[in-house]
Amino acid sequence: MKKKRSHYWLFGHFKSIQFTMLFGFSALIVLALVSFLILSINYTEDTVLNNSIDYSTQLIEQVNTDIDSYIDYMENISSLVTNNNDIKEYLFNRNLSQGAMDNLYSGILAQFNTIIDAREDVYNIAVISNDGKHIINDGTDRLNEYVSLTDMDWYRNAIVNVDGTALSSSHVQNAIKSDYRWVITLSRSIRNPYTNEPSGIFFIDLNYNAISDLCENNSLGEKGYVFILDEGGNIIYHPQQQLLYSGLKTERIEEVRNSKTRYFVTDEGQQSRLYTISKSEKTGWTVVGVVVRSALMENKAKTQIIYLLVAAVLLMATVAISAFIASDITRPIKILKDSMKEVEKGHFSNANIEVIDDNEIGSLSKSFNVMTKKIQNLMEENIYEQKQKRKSELKALQSQINPHFLYNTLDAIIWMAEGNKNREVVLMTSSLAKLLRQSIGNDNEVLTISQEISYLQNYLTIQKMRYKDKLEFEINIPKDIYDEEIIKLVLQPIVENAIYHGIKFKDAKGLLVISGYSSENDIILKVSDNGVGMSEETLAHILDEHKVNYKSNGIGVYNVQMRLQLYYGKSYGISYESVLGEGTTATVKIPRRNLQGETNEKA
Repeated sequence: MKKKRSHYWLFGHFKSIQFTMLFGFSALIVLALVSFLILSINYTEDTVLNNSIDYSTQLIEQVNTDIDSYIDYMENISSLVTNNNDIKEYLFNRNLSQGAMDNLYSGILAQFNTIIDAREDVYNIAVISNDGKHIINDGTDRLNEYVSLTDMDWYRNAIVNVDGTALSSSHVQNAIKSDYRWVITLSRSIRNPYTNEPSGIFFIDLNYNAISDLCENNSLGEKGYVFILDEGGNIIYHPQQQLLYSGLKTERIEEVRNSKTRYFVTDEGQQSRLYTISKSEKTGWTVVGVVVRSALMENKAKTQIIYLLVAAVLLMATVAISAFIASDITRPIKILKDSMKEVEKGHFSNANIEVIDDNEIGSLSKSFNVMTKKIQNLMEENIYEQKQKRKSELKALQSQINPHFLYNTLDAIIWMAEGNKNREVVLMTSSLAKLLRQSIGNDNEVLTISQEISYLQNYLTIQKMRYKDKLEFEINIPKDIYDEEIIKLVLQPIVENAIYHGIKFKDAKGLLVISGYSSENDIILKVSDNGVGMSEETLAHILDEHKVNYKSNGIGVYNVQMRLQLYYGKSYGISYESVLGEGTTATVKIPRRNLQGETNEKA
């Protein structure tokens, strides 16, 4: 009876079973929530610490990866320079004429200037032979005569590491006269091709700020920071490096070097610090992240209040409104999901979300709208920049009109004028004027095939008059493709290549045939000659990048191939067929006009 009375005393005051059940379930929920809160609050600090360890570890590993990628890029530059035959010839060939030396020197300076102009983080770049012969930066800098290179760590390390690179700690570079900058030096030995012995050094000085930027751009909170050690435990970068050098600040460098784990926590009371460690197998550098532990716990009280508020909200929630709440919560997420699918399809105009709620989902929707708008703007900017780049490249190519071709044409006009060949003078002058007008005066990137053929006819007319009995040409382009479009300056460089490398060296008269036809969705244009042809080795490398040679082809088929594939895509461009002693055929494949809009968007 006591049990019944006790039971009745506990629940008998509630006349509603529904309210009784609600009270019972609420009591259970309160008990569960209180237990959860006690456990959560007790483990908050450990959770924050573990999360901080994970975050710090990921961050410093990312810093290490970024540094490795950066050093990889600089090593590629060093490999490119040290394997350059021109540099080896300049440093070690003692039988070169002065003219050949000057040409090599100019080419090497051009390569150095290209690297320095492209990379603001490169302070110095140089090659030095053991006998003191050197090239530094733009050629105006000289070695410091008061400094012995062999006393410098980066020099000795490069000599020891014959077939690899040496990476120094941060230091003041005093090898260059009157130029003392805080740098990190990457050096590499250069082998003498005649003795196969390391007889020179290449080094490149990297702006110290390039490394500091990689560290400072990754935040570990207001009191957190990143520093880097080399293999010997020397500081490469520290945000308070001057304080370290002056003894006003210390770091636990030996603990970092001797640590067997990827992190450790110091025992310093409120000033306890979390050290996370990541060592690079590539550079041997150790990236260390430091976070003051008290900073991690600054939001502890706020977190506890949030737990209590969440518990109160959960307590007041009822089963009756759960479905409504779930539907109300998931509705904007479904909208966001549908918008993400539209973005995946590239339909940015349909991806904008109407933000109604001012909560986390609303904030996420706002961020998503901002993100998609930025992506769309970036894509539009990228398309615009690519178009501008192609126009700039076209203008640059137009400015490369072969000077020897102009000189020879003008000489031919003078010669014919002196011989009173007025008709030939008029014809050649008219053709040259039209050629220049079409080449320079038209800023359009795309022309009709008819306009390209007209340009080609003027060019071939001049060449035929110059070479007289050496050259004949035929143009067999059907008029049904005259109105199709093609990017400017495609056929003329190919024809010029055929003349200078095929027909020019033929004993008998050469014949050039320019033909074309449409094939399903493509236009095919062919330039065939019966010249000397090419070997298989030459044919295999004809579309490789070469330096511009104005005595042969001013623009070059490599640039034409690059522009075609940039504009139309990788499936289009130039292909070559050749038989040594019989002739060569160059085939240009481009899409028809009704497909170009889609092709340009993909490009």
